Amino acid sequence: MSKAAKPAYRCGECGWTTVKWVGRCGECQAWGTVEEAGARQGVHVVKPGAVSAPAVPIGQVKAEVVSSRTTGVPELDRVLGGGLVPGAVVLLAGEPGIGKSTLLLEAAARTAQGETVLYVTGEESAAQVRMRADRIGAIEDRLYLAAETDLSALVAHVEKVQPSLLIVDSVQTIGSADATGVPGGVTQVREVAGNLVRLAKERAMSTVLVGHVTKDGTIAGPRVLEHLVDVVLHFEGDRNSRLRLVRAVKNRFGPIDEVGCFDLHERGITGIADPSGLFVSRHPEPVPGTCVTVTIEGTRPIPAELQALVGPTEAPQPRRTSSGLDSYRVAMVLAVMERRLHAKIGKCDVFTATVGGIRLTDPAVDLALMLSVVSAAGDQALPAGLVALGEVGLAGELRPVRDVRRRLAEAARLGFTRALVPTGSLEEEGPRLEAAAKPGRLVALRSPAGRTTPFAPGFEVTEVENVWDALNLMRSAG
Repeated sequence: MSKAAKPAYRCGECGWTTVKWVGRCGECQAWGTVEEAGARQGVHVVKPGAVSAPAVPIGQVKAEVVSSRTTGVPELDRVLGGGLVPGAVVLLAGEPGIGKSTLLLEAAARTAQGETVLYVTGEESAAQVRMRADRIGAIEDRLYLAAETDLSALVAHVEKVQPSLLIVDSVQTIGSADATGVPGGVTQVREVAGNLVRLAKERAMSTVLVGHVTKDGTIAGPRVLEHLVDVVLHFEGDRNSRLRLVRAVKNRFGPIDEVGCFDLHERGITGIADPSGLFVSRHPEPVPGTCVTVTIEGTRPIPAELQALVGPTEAPQPRRTSSGLDSYRVAMVLAVMERRLHAKIGKCDVFTATVGGIRLTDPAVDLALMLSVVSAAGDQALPAGLVALGEVGLAGELRPVRDVRRRLAEAARLGFTRALVPTGSLEEEGPRLEAAAKPGRLVALRSPAGRTTPFAPGFEVTEVENVWDALNLMRSAG
């Protein structure tokens, strides 16, 4: 006799099933996504139903031009690809207290100067939001505010106000009576997000959803939430710094490599159109352990200073601490230094950090990181006015990086006088970017390794093939 069928439990993220409930999915390792699915049933045969429109060849489909509307915040428009598209759903995620509500209230007030906006808050009372609006000057007649946590009540507000922009702060606080579980759970978030996306598409209403993040930085709730929306933005920054960055992780209407820079202060939040110089310290004299590089954030080159401190230790395990840098990449660069340059830092504590709270993940910062550590270990400052670009390979070679000309042009604009780049960096980008260069400003010629080349008035570029050449050049220059 066969055993009676046991009730199955299913993961809401990946569909993995088990005969008993567990707190963590055995397939995708997500927590709290396993729910009871009932007894196992056969596959239902779906009968043909009515179609909304007949299928036609793709060449006969009319391409409707959908223009985006500006939010009134240029830095946010930059990340969105020009503004908010009617019917688009944007998910803005970030840590608590990072400034998400302030940014959206600022954008809502700017948009309300010409269109109707509905701001629904589920985390604060209407009076609390009004206090913030008074502080940042976001009081507009066409900006409507409602404090609701029920999805049906939210839809009723939309029916009455008829907004062109809906902001929900946040999607994890809204609950639906048609779904099981508590607000913020997997089932509730999926139900609420699905209904809001459908509502936005039907009414051609731009919608912005605020999302919570977990302690590891990922968006809370089911992963399907990121698939449902059109745009996913991450709002990040250091609590000890006023600088805030908005990055696009997913964007169906624009690029995903753009970044917006903001200054969060007591009167609100302000976009920073030119962040160059915010991440570089001004020293009256060259200081050992510092080196400047130029990273690319979206389409914008930003000079950034790397600092290093190296000191002997008696501890059996020397510390390797980094702030604003990828710890795995720092460990790789230190290993290359020990093996290829025979640097004696195995029994030393090494501390590395960036200036201004910026986080650098660009491989082009490898050479600047290596030079700053070498400078700190030898207590010898690098030449003044130097920037270093290049990715360090495990064999000690230097690999070219993208957009070298734009990086160097930005360094020259800020007053730097010398650059160290991998061999062939200027030659590879020459045919593609030569037409974009301003006549008479950028003069880049191919030079042998270790030779300097004039790039702009008062700015020279030195090409090197490997870390040995770079180190010898810096020692001879120092």
